Amino acid sequence: MARNKFDVDEKLESPFQLKHLLRAGAYIGRHKFQMIAALILSALASVASLFIPKITEWVLDVAVPNKDVAMIVQMAAIFVGIILLSIVFTTIRSRVMAHVSQEIIYDIRKDLFAHLQKLPFSYYDSRPAGKILVRVINYVNSVSDILSNGIINMILEIINLAFIVVFMYSTNALLATIILAGLPFFAAVILLLKPRQRRAWQEQSNKNSNYNAYLAESIDGVRVSQIFDRQEVNIGIMKRLAEACRQAWIKAIYISNAVWLSSETMTQIVLTFLYIAGVYWMGGGKMVSFGVILAMGQYVSRFWQPITNLANIYNSFVNNIAYLERIFETMDEPVVVDDAPGAKDLPDISGEVDFQDVTFAYEEGVNILEHVDLHVNAGESIALVGPTGAGKSTVVNLLCRFYNLNGGKILLHGRDGSVHDISQVTLHSLRSQLGIMLQDSFLFSGTLMDNIRYGRLDATDAEVRAAARRVRADDFISAMKDGYNTTVNERGGNLSQGQKQLVAFARTLLSDPAILILDEATSSIDTQTEKLLQEGINEMLKGRTSFIIAHRLSTIKNCDRILYIGNKGIMESGSHDELMAKKGLYYQLYVTQARQQGMEE
Repeated sequence: MARNKFDVDEKLESPFQLKHLLRAGAYIGRHKFQMIAALILSALASVASLFIPKITEWVLDVAVPNKDVAMIVQMAAIFVGIILLSIVFTTIRSRVMAHVSQEIIYDIRKDLFAHLQKLPFSYYDSRPAGKILVRVINYVNSVSDILSNGIINMILEIINLAFIVVFMYSTNALLATIILAGLPFFAAVILLLKPRQRRAWQEQSNKNSNYNAYLAESIDGVRVSQIFDRQEVNIGIMKRLAEACRQAWIKAIYISNAVWLSSETMTQIVLTFLYIAGVYWMGGGKMVSFGVILAMGQYVSRFWQPITNLANIYNSFVNNIAYLERIFETMDEPVVVDDAPGAKDLPDISGEVDFQDVTFAYEEGVNILEHVDLHVNAGESIALVGPTGAGKSTVVNLLCRFYNLNGGKILLHGRDGSVHDISQVTLHSLRSQLGIMLQDSFLFSGTLMDNIRYGRLDATDAEVRAAARRVRADDFISAMKDGYNTTVNERGGNLSQGQKQLVAFARTLLSDPAILILDEATSSIDTQTEKLLQEGINEMLKGRTSFIIAHRLSTIKNCDRILYIGNKGIMESGSHDELMAKKGLYYQLYVTQARQQGMEE
């Protein structure tokens, strides 16, 4: 699928809409009282600072001509007081908003991660992990500030503008009108740059996502890269992706800086016209004093500074809208495998299973299974064999309801004789009664004890050790320096593949499932270890329904029934002896494998 490649840009499913900002407002609203307090403090400091140009005017036009030293001292004291007040209020506001920003990060990231936990396998099948991680980490960090300080600053600058206009017109209406005359031209520039700016930051977001996806993939596969001496090739790919990131960022910055440059240019033009008009009117007998001109000059900077700040805030909004879109796009990803409306808890099951006319496709129009019927008795052991890609793992994935069926139904029988469609029961009650060991023996960072207990969190240490002994994992664990308290590196990097599978098997056993699913459970274990493990498997299979997918056919000879999966269904079914006597597909597969093993030995 296209989105599963690091060098393919993601496309937004829908354009940005106002509802996204309203959704973001829900996170802001949780901290509204803190944000209102911060806004009031900032507004008081800003309004107080607007009296500074007035102080300048009064000192130059009144105190100095009248040689009123007391007034000058009084104005100086007020000036210092305003500065100190601004420092105190700004400091308090900064601390409050730092707390709010971190709370918003926590809230968004918590909701995003919780949603990711519910998304089906199909979502992760079609996206690199790096493109998911960048949304949870980078994008959330980026949008949190604009949703906290950005909102406060926008409101504050609007308030500042309103008061500045009042102060300017109360000082001199003619000069104030000149200052405001440049505003329409600046607004036209903003409207012209808006669409280009949004597209540029979306492009930068795409390239950054591609870069992170390849970085995550490269780190995860570094061993393979070194084995095949691919370092130079990988560096070349990374340079290409990094260069694309750099070019996209530079383009976006050029457009964003155009907004700032327009504001600064307009400030200087307006200031020039202000001084020309002021000097002309002062010389022509108009009621414009030197103090008024100087005060209005300060108001020019104060007027255009909020305009510039609003432009910068707008830039940040545009920049982060692309990130916000990505975040909400992920949150809007449908949880297609979820509890159905009115779903009930699955009661204790007996292990009896029915596949009725089951059809399934990972991609539309390409069926993996078609009209499959299968009845499994309670306690029966079922082996699934066949060529790669025939649908063996698909059968057990559908039983676990990792994917929804395209047709038919799967039924489980309760111990009380009831029959339940797995699509109509809660996922928790279904999967808690299934013991699943997938082909990839994934281990989490932590101790061996923690990894085995993952199968049942309330298990005692003794129960964990008992499960490990049954699958023959206790021997190698006890031989380690720290035993069960041995720390497992990320993905079990400090354990052999066989050791990881033994730990994963103990984890599955500990959950004490009614139905056991083993997907290539012994594929990476040496022959000697496999014989020991097989003893544990045989003991665990007693009284349980089991589905076993095995590459080594010698490990499934004792299963009650063997199903040969191929051509979108079950092509052969029977015991090992029955299928060997039939001399069909299973017979050919078994003989071929036995011959290969004999040659290897």
